[in-house]
Amino acid sequence: MPARLALLALLLALSPTIAVADELSPATDRFRQLADEYEAWRLTVYPEMALRRGVELRAGELTDTSLAGVHKREAQLEIFLSDLRGVDPATLSDGDRLDLALLTRDLALSIDGFAFGGWMMPVGGRFGPHQEIAQMGDLGTFADYDDYEAYVRRLAGVPGSLLGTIEVMRAGIEAGVMPPKVTVEQVPAQIRAARQSIRDSLRKPFASLPKSITPEQRAALLADFETRLDPIDTALTMFAAFFVDEYLPRCRDSIAASEMKNGLAWYAYELKSHTTTNLTAKEIHETGLQEVARIRAEMMQVIARTDWYAADPARAAMTDDARFAAFIAFLRSDPRFYCTTADDLLARYREVCKRIDPKLPSLFATCPRLTYGVREIPKFMAPAQTTAYYQPGSPERGEPGWFYANTYALDQRPTYEFIPLSLHEAVPGHHFQIALAQELEGMREFRKDLSSTAFTEGWALYAERLGIEMGFFEDPYDDFGRLLYEMWRSCRLVVDPGMHAFGWSRQRAIDFMKANTALSELNIVNEVDRYIGWPGQACGYKIGELTIRRLRTKSEAALGAAFDIRSFHDAVLLNGPIPLDQLERNVDAWIARSKLATKSEP
Repeated sequence: MPARLALLALLLALSPTIAVADELSPATDRFRQLADEYEAWRLTVYPEMALRRGVELRAGELTDTSLAGVHKREAQLEIFLSDLRGVDPATLSDGDRLDLALLTRDLALSIDGFAFGGWMMPVGGRFGPHQEIAQMGDLGTFADYDDYEAYVRRLAGVPGSLLGTIEVMRAGIEAGVMPPKVTVEQVPAQIRAARQSIRDSLRKPFASLPKSITPEQRAALLADFETRLDPIDTALTMFAAFFVDEYLPRCRDSIAASEMKNGLAWYAYELKSHTTTNLTAKEIHETGLQEVARIRAEMMQVIARTDWYAADPARAAMTDDARFAAFIAFLRSDPRFYCTTADDLLARYREVCKRIDPKLPSLFATCPRLTYGVREIPKFMAPAQTTAYYQPGSPERGEPGWFYANTYALDQRPTYEFIPLSLHEAVPGHHFQIALAQELEGMREFRKDLSSTAFTEGWALYAERLGIEMGFFEDPYDDFGRLLYEMWRSCRLVVDPGMHAFGWSRQRAIDFMKANTALSELNIVNEVDRYIGWPGQACGYKIGELTIRRLRTKSEAALGAAFDIRSFHDAVLLNGPIPLDQLERNVDAWIARSKLATKSEP
């Protein structure tokens, strides 16, 4: 296949891992061959990933979403895993040995998860092809004629991609692998809203074409583009009819993963996958309860610093529970904590981000070069979306990262959340960590986006706490917002296993969140439904953050005055996303090197 050979040749030319030594051990030669074949294969079967990496050989194509495509990819992963397990690590270099272990682990987890069938549920309130299609015009670089021509060809593949998704969902119906109804009830409304705005959304790239595109080319591109819109609308109409008539009625009323076939084993797998630990549901649940109690005590101390507390002496005589409830009611109702327009909310987030940026060099020796911006979550998907999310950019294609903020229901978006949320989603959280990993030199590409919820989300939660060192939480309301976000992630450790392993109802989870956080009711409901639809994922945040904080405390105790926060952050971040056990080994090695360097100083 010429395209595949060309892609492999490109990777061989670009990869820093292919430097040829005079002689390589057979194991080294075999592993490097397999690693390069795996990278080439990923960029072949996931054209969107290849495009973000600047590889344009299949820029006009979409990932094969059909049942056959899914099974073909899974079969190839099994072949790769079998081959990797045949490599003897004894003669590999330290770097290759680590890459072999991490890639083997990642593929094994993926294959184990495939057996449970979660891949047969590709649509939810927060994800699905209807959301991806509507954003195709927002994601990508449009610098020349080839970019636009490839974009139009990608649009031509949308109807077939939707048919493939329907085929997979029908397989889920037959297998009895169906999502909880409460997590997908809003999808038909999302599809309707997407259809209403999709023509304008997809036209966005044509609003300003590069001067290098001639008038004749422009006319031809626009004409070709217009022919793609009706088939996309027809396909979305068909998708909506399938969803309403066939799929939604068969979705399950139960919410617990444990109520699925092999449900307890499935949930245990999800916890292992997302936390990268062997912690049980009970251990995670109990850790959450301990954290909730600790943070609640800190919250009471912060409340005592507010003007609300000082305004009425009777508040000091209240019980802790009564005072907490009264304070939360105040926060949810006082207009000073809410923006009145979407533009004001977005401007406030941008202002916070610009205040954070100059603080970074004091805490980080290595900062990413890729820039980021703040955008509004598309209106058609905002009602069911969480408060914000991050969309990675592409250093290869010059695409910035984007921090998406939710402007739906402004009376549910309090301003005391703005600082911790910006620290989490932008810098030094998701954008900082992901862009830094993308820019790492001398590291295999699969290492830069290795699946590790506990690392990526744990880092972003740890980043919120760095706001203390940046001086952002002197105001007690902002500090309460920080604690609110930490409490929110701790509550996840309670309610996620509560619902999926211990029989908690949806309402019990909502009530627990309402009693222990100041999140708006809309956010709480959306969050609980997210945990129902994505078992285990939400547990990765706090488990990862607790690990990073523990490792920092360990490092500070071991190094004393020699502890350097900038060097510590390099030790955490400059190996890309990794499992927590490997992170601990890396930090231990950094501590040992730091001690040795201190001893050798004159």
